[in-house]
Amino acid sequence: MDKRRVVVKVGTSTLTHPSGSFDLRHIEGLVKTLSDIKNSGVEIVLVTSGAIGLGMSRLGLRERPKDTPSKQACAAVGQCELMNMYGRLFGSYNITVAQVLLTKYVISDERKENVLNALEAIINSGAVPIVNENDVVAIDELELEVGENDSLAAIVSVLVKADLLIIMSDIDGLYDKNPREFGDAKLISRVEGITEEIERCAEGAGSRLGTGGMATKIGAAKIANAHGIDMLIINGSRAENLYDVFDGRIIGTLFAAKKQEDRHV
Repeated sequence: MDKRRVVVKVGTSTLTHPSGSFDLRHIEGLVKTLSDIKNSGVEIVLVTSGAIGLGMSRLGLRERPKDTPSKQACAAVGQCELMNMYGRLFGSYNITVAQVLLTKYVISDERKENVLNALEAIINSGAVPIVNENDVVAIDELELEVGENDSLAAIVSVLVKADLLIIMSDIDGLYDKNPREFGDAKLISRVEGITEEIERCAEGAGSRLGTGGMATKIGAAKIANAHGIDMLIINGSRAENLYDVFDGRIIGTLFAAKKQEDRHV
């Protein structure tokens, strides 16, 4: 697969156990795989969730808080945990990481150019930008319980002119119906255009710790595809699935951008 610059988004359910604590074995495998892919010459931008879930664990909370200030507190605590973990693990492979906290306001006005310049400088320096929604100050998404990191990943893909957006989820991809409810659900391996039928397939809730479901991923695909960027949903429970992607194997669900119909994963 010939993709020079790739944005990878990982969700809370991919990073943590149901308790909210780090799934260390899985995270270590994920970082090792991303580092190996980067060493092969691919530029990696990582968009990560997990701050609130990790903050909940650190503060001893068993359920996601209902009030916004408590969610902000969890995000503040969890963000420290998250970056400490990434810095240590990537550092063991001699890869430097850079934290980039964004809000929708920063990437939707004249400051967007500043964000782009910073991301380009980080990538060109050889470091891996690690992007997250700044939930400590961006409370709109916290109050609405919207899985904004899916959309954020798509917007970042557009900003950095990525060749591919990979969303690592807790499911293999998009099914024709909810696989958690229907045993005969079938995986849709390729989507050429997002129709009303495709959107109906995306109905369903996310996990307990995460806030996004398949619907937010469809929204991300719309953003990416509209700018000529392919988007792929794969199961994040196995980090080696990323190798399958770069080895050209058919995996997950590919949302193929019309402007790139001749470029396949």
